[in-house]
Amino acid sequence: MAEGELKLLGLWYSPFVLRVRMMLEQKGLSYEYLEQDLSNKRELLLKHNPIYKKVPVLIHGDRVICESLVILEYIDENWSGTGPCVLPADPYERAVSRFWAVYIDDKLLTSIIGILKAVTEEEKAENIVDIHAALEMLEESFKKCSAGKSFFGGDYIGFLDVTLGSYLVGIRAAERISESKLLDETMVPLLVDWENRFLAADCAKKTLPSVERVEEQARMIRGTRWKVASAN
Repeated sequence: MAEGELKLLGLWYSPFVLRVRMMLEQKGLSYEYLEQDLSNKRELLLKHNPIYKKVPVLIHGDRVICESLVILEYIDENWSGTGPCVLPADPYERAVSRFWAVYIDDKLLTSIIGILKAVTEEEKAENIVDIHAALEMLEESFKKCSAGKSFFGGDYIGFLDVTLGSYLVGIRAAERISESKLLDETMVPLLVDWENRFLAADCAKKTLPSVERVEEQARMIRGTRWKVASAN
């Protein structure tokens, strides 16, 4: 692939963008990363994603692919001979992976945002209970999908690994802000062990921002929303 042929429009702290960047690293693909300002959307983003006007957007020559899970599948299938396969070969296992990927986005994102937006202890507690329940379900999913190996994808980082892994810094930042334990080794020991292995992988080390930086960004967004709510 020629240099610059593959471009990614993104936002540095978005879990949806981070998973695509990790997949590109996992596949060993060169690409140009273009940071976007979603509060001031420019022509490039509006042109290539006029429907949702969101990131990530992958531009591959004259092809444009939107939505992170769709992009992950495109990368895996289009560069099937490059790096490890990310989605299982078996149709049933692929379907299971897709199911849990949707579950991760549905349950974790809602709960993390709920914790960050909570204005009362009751609201915070409700969202903590929800994220604990989701992580316990994912603990069982990991046990089945990994079959005793290191990752959801077995011996290699796969589709569910980058999908869940993209939330790790957000979960740890939410822990600091809420002063509560979310990814708890006493509740989900397999996931905590998986987290340590995942974060040690090159694709994670090269792409994931620090927890401190994400925490600072989350506090800033939280403060801005609080001011707007108070003014209204």
